[in-house]
Amino acid sequence: MRYDAVIFDLLTALLDSWTLWNDVAGSAEAGMKWRRRYLEITYGCGAYRPYETLVREAARDAGLSDSLGEGLERRWSELRPWPEAPGVLTRLPVPLAVATNCSVRLGRQAADRVGVPFKVVITAESAGFYKPRPEPYRAVLQALGTAPERTLFVAGSASDVPGAKGVGMPVYWHNRIGLPPRDDAQPDHLETTLDRLADLFGGN
Repeated sequence: MRYDAVIFDLLTALLDSWTLWNDVAGSAEAGMKWRRRYLEITYGCGAYRPYETLVREAARDAGLSDSLGEGLERRWSELRPWPEAPGVLTRLPVPLAVATNCSVRLGRQAADRVGVPFKVVITAESAGFYKPRPEPYRAVLQALGTAPERTLFVAGSASDVPGAKGVGMPVYWHNRIGLPPRDDAQPDHLETTLDRLADLFGGN
């Protein structure tokens, strides 16, 4: 078997957070504007600042009410996995882990929404930095005890591709909504669903 473990980006690769953000914002247009600004702030943040603070700042910067941050947190339990995610993950014969850009509290709640147990859940808060900085990826690898070249990273956001590749992990990019690539890093696998993930382990 070519991989000893799989690490997932949580909020885009496994969970449909886009729908929740859009619904809280009131429209797909407002939700995308808010989310884009949040991603810009996060990727430029480096050392951890509270996730909830960044979400509020992003709403304000996007010309929306910063109360949307509280609304998102109140409705966090509405996060749903992509339809195929639980079934695909239960077919993977190796330990599963998560590296996610949020707080410990919200990261654990979101991981529970997938409905599949994870051996390790590392958040930006627990790692001290936001992805695509290398620290969160390395923290998961250390907790798993696996070599980067033997650990598959399943990306959801574009920045996770160069982030995970930068620490030596092969990448399966689950690019569900057709995000443009970031930087020149190329994923090893590019798919619009998670369905082919199990095929890499001999699944049917």
